[in-house]
Amino acid sequence: MSPAPFEYAPAPESRAVVDIASSYGLFIDGEFVDGNGPAFKTVNPATEEVLADISEASAEDVDRAVAAARRAYTKVWSKTSGKDRAKYLFRIARLVQERSRELAVLETLDNGKPIKESRDVDIPLVAAYFFYYAGWADKLSHAGFGPDPKPLGVAAQVIPWNFPLLMLAWKIAPALAAGNTVVLKPAETTPLTALLFADICRQADLPPGVVNIVTGAGEAGRALVEHPDVDKIAFTGSTAVGKAIARSAAGTRKRLTLELGGKAANIVFDDAPIDQTVEGIVSGIFFNQGHVCCAGSRLLVQESVADEVVERLKRRLTTLRLGDPMDKNTDIGAINSAEQLARIRALTDVGDTEGAQRWTAPCDLPAHGFWFAPTVFTNVTQSHRIAREEIFGPVLSVLTFRTPDEAVAKANNTPYGLSAGVWTEKGSLILRMASELRAGVVWANTFNQFDPTSPFGGYKESGFGREGGRHGLAAYLDVA
Repeated sequence: MSPAPFEYAPAPESRAVVDIASSYGLFIDGEFVDGNGPAFKTVNPATEEVLADISEASAEDVDRAVAAARRAYTKVWSKTSGKDRAKYLFRIARLVQERSRELAVLETLDNGKPIKESRDVDIPLVAAYFFYYAGWADKLSHAGFGPDPKPLGVAAQVIPWNFPLLMLAWKIAPALAAGNTVVLKPAETTPLTALLFADICRQADLPPGVVNIVTGAGEAGRALVEHPDVDKIAFTGSTAVGKAIARSAAGTRKRLTLELGGKAANIVFDDAPIDQTVEGIVSGIFFNQGHVCCAGSRLLVQESVADEVVERLKRRLTTLRLGDPMDKNTDIGAINSAEQLARIRALTDVGDTEGAQRWTAPCDLPAHGFWFAPTVFTNVTQSHRIAREEIFGPVLSVLTFRTPDEAVAKANNTPYGLSAGVWTEKGSLILRMASELRAGVVWANTFNQFDPTSPFGGYKESGFGREGGRHGLAAYLDVA
């Protein structure tokens, strides 16, 4: 008789650590104010429970926020020394650490990601980015951008729903360190941690108007990026929206950085340590339900080990626990929204229609909320839509190759160029692949590893510009 499977007892995190108000306004000039647009609801994607009513920013509200940022830049922040700006950033970083449990719980409730990811990955990185850029604030003349680099002015920042607070940190920390003021719009499905961050800014005594948060959907974002008094636009999101923003900024004085979609190749050679590689494949595509722009959504495996790798991968996926994101044992949380779930289902149905072979991890999906089980497609060719289009969900397409040249050709055969992974014991092969892969980040024998000292960004339709590291300061400084 085989032993009974190992069972995990429920280990729920408490919701009591966070106090969610019934409604939220906009954060402009250091105060929460009502928006002029109609309110919309933000929901818990794991339960479909309404968490709060959120103010929709109108064009008039955006104008107020930009005006507040301009006043703060002109009268206060541009005159504040780098040493003093650093003090504010250090203070914010420490407050993020002090309120880390509150932030992690709120992120999981609003986003659907497992609490252990919010707790152990997202929030620690948020603090790390603020600490890192606090260290640069009084050293800009030593950053390699000339002896006296100047800030740009007012930065308009639009962030996505997959890493709401982390993307906020990627944007706001370097902007403030460089001496700019900010108007940030979070995604409409995940506004709550950005609004809690606004409270942290007040707690840190950040001067009013230095950071402003406007909430809403596409119209609010359009009003912000098209505002004539914005000096810099930073956008993370879909390639289609990024192209529209680039068109709107063309011919203006606005500086622009875009971090867009991806269809990353995770390349496995026949000498790779398979158990370690399988763990890397899992973290590469099933971390955060595959809601990762740099996810390793295309697995390229050398033919001689393809069957073994896929077999072990499927075995590992049967052990992943899908369910309540607030349970500390959960590996796979909820899809962020009904709209995103519909897109994932539509593209995977196309995979079936086009002849790929679907395998889905056996698991029970909760009755309420938005859920999609980890899925692997084999018999995939380069012409399949699931191998070409970004699904942004827990879906992996498996292709094979025989030689390094073929692996490079297949990996680069995409309009995207954000990231890639290489698995091999040969250091020379890693270096060769890294030099030939057209991707902004190439991970070697790991995947989805981030550090505030390391720049991140893409090529081609994955955008341009870099965030993180010393390079991330360049986007917020006048270095011409």
